[in-house]
Order: sequence, then C-alpha cells, then structure tokens
Amino acid sequence: MPALPFALVAIVCYLAAGLWQSLSLARRVAERPGWVRSIGLAALACHGVILGLVVLGPHGLHLGLTQSAALAGWLVVALLLLVSLFKPVLNAGVCVFPLAAVTIVAAIGMPSTMTESGVSPGLYFHILSSIAAFAFLAIAAVQALLVAFQHQALKRRQTGGIVQVLPPLTRMEQLLFELIWCGMLLLTVAIVSGFLFVDNLFAQHLAHKTILSLLAWLIFAGLLAGHHYLGWRGPKAVRWTLLGAGVLVMAFFGTKFVLEYVFHYNA
Repeated sequence: MPALPFALVAIVCYLAAGLWQSLSLARRVAERPGWVRSIGLAALACHGVILGLVVLGPHGLHLGLTQSAALAGWLVVALLLLVSLFKPVLNAGVCVFPLAAVTIVAAIGMPSTMTESGVSPGLYFHILSSIAAFAFLAIAAVQALLVAFQHQALKRRQTGGIVQVLPPLTRMEQLLFELIWCGMLLLTVAIVSGFLFVDNLFAQHLAHKTILSLLAWLIFAGLLAGHHYLGWRGPKAVRWTLLGAGVLVMAFFGTKFVLEYVFHYNA
C-alpha cells in the first residue's frame, strides 16, 4: 500500500487544523474546536496508516530517527485531541499540528533503516511509556510557551487579541503543572521499565540516552518540588519546563541522530 496519498491527506489536514487554530487565537476567525478536532482526527487516522507502513517491518520495528519522530508526533496529537475534550489544551495545536506534519514528511522522505528486532513485551511497554511521557511533556512545553506569551502580554497591559482567547493565566499555569505531573509519572514508568526490561541499559549506544532521561526527570522533579514548596510559577516555571523538554528531546532524538548519522549504528 503506498504511503504517499495518506501522507498528503494527513499533511493537508494537520496544516488546516493548525492554521485555523492560529487564526482563531488571533481572533481572525471564530473558534471551532469541534471542527479542529474532526480535521485533526482525520489527519491522525492517515498518520496511523503511515506508521503501520513505515514502522512495522518483517524483521522487527523500524524505529530510527524519522520513524520515531513520526510515532511521537502521532501520539502527541492523539493525546492533545483526547485531553482537549476535558481540558482547554487545543490551543497547543498551533505548534503541535504543523510539527506532526513535519514528522510525516521526514518519515516518508528520509526513512531510516535502523531496526529493533526481537522486541519483547517488556520492551514494547518501555517504548510506549517513553513515547507517552515525551508526548505529555511536549504538550507541556507548548503550554509553557503560551503561558510565557500570556504573562508578557499581561505585564505590558495588553489584554486584547490572544489574551482574550486564552483561559485565565492561573488556569493556564494549573494546566501546565497537570501536564507535567502526567508526563513525570509516565517518564518514571519508562525509566523503571528500562532498567527492568532493557538489557545492558548503560551500554555504549544507550548510556547517553539513559543519563539525559534521568537528567530530564531531575529537572521536572525539581520544578514540581519548587512549585509545591516555594510557589514557583510564571517565567521560572516556563524556563524549567523548556529546559526539561529540551533535555528530553536530546535524550530521545539527539541520541538517535548521533547513532544513525554519525556512527551509522544499526540496532
């Protein structure tokens, strides 16, 4: 089955959903969360077909840099659409939808030959929990950017435009920490399952990923402790969130980039 038609539909739908959400934030069009979810769901379905074609192989899972990015992008969108039914997080689609489209382009245009063979159920659990943790914390990073923008606008007494569309700042910050808590729980599960199910977790090709994942966990744990005991919020919470997310990106994708494109490692 050719992946290109599904890729084109998914990319167009993602870009349409992201564009509409950005225009609604700018108060150029009316808010239509139901329409955005519907078009996002259509893109997600096509994205899932693409993953089946580029990730699943006869000899194992193709989880190279681009396929892993596409899988993470799919899960980020899926969680965003699901959580948006209960929490006001759909505004994060301004960044999430276009980035998901980029991951599809990368997976189709630059497929990796890196293969994970002989994957055990425990390793499947570790992979899924890792990507789920990344998805929640990626949404938290976008939420942090929105909080930063809202904080600066209110500081400058700019109460029009996007600020009128977003929920109150206190609600935005509360939502940010709820996302971080969910991501932290999943990241903890991912790290523990890695020690349980991954053979030689500190092997040469996994040491940097493990260390960076632990560092990201410490950063987010420090942020949550600072928020609980010292009342950290606002710009400080934004900086810590973006720092932790940046380290996590390096752990997930920086390591794969070095392995594939610098050392040409094939799992």
